[in-house]
Amino acid sequence: MRLFVLARHAHSSLNDEGRVNGDPSVPVALTELGRSQSEQLGHEVANVALELAVHTRFGRTLETAKLALGHRGVPLREEALLDDVDIGDLEGWSIADYREWKRHHARSDPFPGGESLDDAGRRYARAFRALLARDEQAALVVCHEIPIRYALNAAAGSGDLDGPEHAIPNATPYLFDERMLERAADRIEHIIG
Repeated sequence: MRLFVLARHAHSSLNDEGRVNGDPSVPVALTELGRSQSEQLGHEVANVALELAVHTRFGRTLETAKLALGHRGVPLREEALLDDVDIGDLEGWSIADYREWKRHHARSDPFPGGESLDDAGRRYARAFRALLARDEQAALVVCHEIPIRYALNAAAGSGDLDGPEHAIPNATPYLFDERMLERAADRIEHIIG
């Protein structure tokens, strides 16, 4: 059985500031708490024979993966398809203002200067299919809250990508076997249309 361990990056300085970031070129460091969470994630996956660790273009995912893996020698691979949503002109906004913008727009509406949530969802489905096309039997995938939320809800058969699972904690491992990750990709594409 193939295993995919999906985890959101650990606690970052933007979590403390309550701000959103969808631009991978903006440097965002892990906090002391985040470094501790990353090490705990490493303990939680220590007995999994990981053959690959995937991270996004965001530094906080790479830092989380490296701290979690320690000296295990697991190859790292960057996957831009799992990047956080490109929120364009909303970069750096408060989470409250970001949510207010979302409340007045459809999932298919692109963020000004960015992409839509639907476009991001299609990208995540492609990313999951790209993972499934690889040969590794076990992979750690450190990404962001939204792709994990979508995968969890879609794999569970929900008709809503944002529920019932919504708040995804930092550096918490979520396990998917091959069949369920494929189901997640299928359902995401079906829901978005």
